[in-house]
Amino acid sequence: MASGLIIAAPSSGSGKTVTTLSLLSLLKAKGVAVASCKAGPDYIDPEFHAAATGLPCFNLDIWAMRRPSLDALLAHQAARADLIIAEGVMGLFDGIPGKDGRSNGSSAELANHLGLPILLVLNAKGQGATAGAILEGLMRYDPRLKFAGVVFNHVGGPVHREILSEAAGAAGIKVLGFLPHVEALKVPERHLGLVQAREHQGLAGFYATARASFAKAFDLDGILAAAGPITSPATPFTPLVPPLGQRIAIADDVAFAFSYPFQREAWAAAGAEILPFSPLADEAPDGSADAVYLPGGYPELHADRLAANGKFMVGLRAAAARGAFVYGECGGYMTLGTGITDAKGQRHAMAGLLPVETSFAARKLHLGYRQVSLSSASPLGAAGAGYRGHEFHYATILSEGAGEPLFKAADSRGQDLGCLGRRAGSVMGSFIHLIDRMAD
Repeated sequence: MASGLIIAAPSSGSGKTVTTLSLLSLLKAKGVAVASCKAGPDYIDPEFHAAATGLPCFNLDIWAMRRPSLDALLAHQAARADLIIAEGVMGLFDGIPGKDGRSNGSSAELANHLGLPILLVLNAKGQGATAGAILEGLMRYDPRLKFAGVVFNHVGGPVHREILSEAAGAAGIKVLGFLPHVEALKVPERHLGLVQAREHQGLAGFYATARASFAKAFDLDGILAAAGPITSPATPFTPLVPPLGQRIAIADDVAFAFSYPFQREAWAAAGAEILPFSPLADEAPDGSADAVYLPGGYPELHADRLAANGKFMVGLRAAAARGAFVYGECGGYMTLGTGITDAKGQRHAMAGLLPVETSFAARKLHLGYRQVSLSSASPLGAAGAGYRGHEFHYATILSEGAGEPLFKAADSRGQDLGCLGRRAGSVMGSFIHLIDRMAD
């Protein structure tokens, strides 16, 4: 039986990602069959996970996914590995405030549902005995949680290590790592998170440095022993969003990288043929595709190239003309529109298949979970079919012309957001990244 644990921390910026990536790389080098998951609606960190393990990283979103979906995804990962390490999101208890005063969508809620122990990561820079109080508070806040241990990050010399050991002992938690600060492991960032793994120069060197720096800093045997059994029910592995077609052309490059591996894999398992293509390389979607999917990403950073790529644009318009289902999310929606204005104020013409004009010149953050229902029937489902998803971008809609709206939407608390997205025949899109159908 496979085992697993969840890596969590008191807050964002504690070092969860570097700790997770280093641990994954070390365990794989040790010969452990390890796979990973990522809590929440994240597209970027999972690519780094996959680079470390050689296996796809699946998202587990306790707010957006139905409970059977979570169980199926974890069981599918557990079938191809002996150990599953899931990286948490934000602080341990952070999420959408629930009616009971606790958070909904937090790493803690995910751990409770899956029954997995938590490996805490605590940034110990500037802290000594106070670390014990933080640990004790985290452990006492929800007595249902199980804790595998703690990894201290940014640890100084022997005296600092001794103080932290005593603090953990007083809190009643086992220390499973003392990680020094390694400047070379700082990963570059941009406006939606880390620079993508596929853009990262010298990624193999990053993992080699992590292994060399932390080989003796982790108690790997202790971590393996502390992992808990995965007991998720053997729920069938089925798509959370129905396949968009029988032959699905999916844009896949650094401009359109935000599609979920679990979704693509489930579509293929359901019998759909996945046909990746690169708009940045001026590739057109396969001419036999009955569906074209433009996921999110960074088209605003490559708008000049996309506008000039005639084969891509002609092929996209040809797919729409023959009645293929053409669907865009976030950056894909922007590309299906009439034009994108970049950060320098330069406008670039896009496909013109939907009446939306967007700009990145005056950035405004749009962030949060969304609940949506289809305004009319489509390959996504019948009219009124509900989904949960996520919105995260800095683009501004300059104009969203006449046309049929795609969704009726609300935020995570049920506040009405009106109609979102647009539909024109078989072409449709919005800024929402769909994750799973609503619970029945």
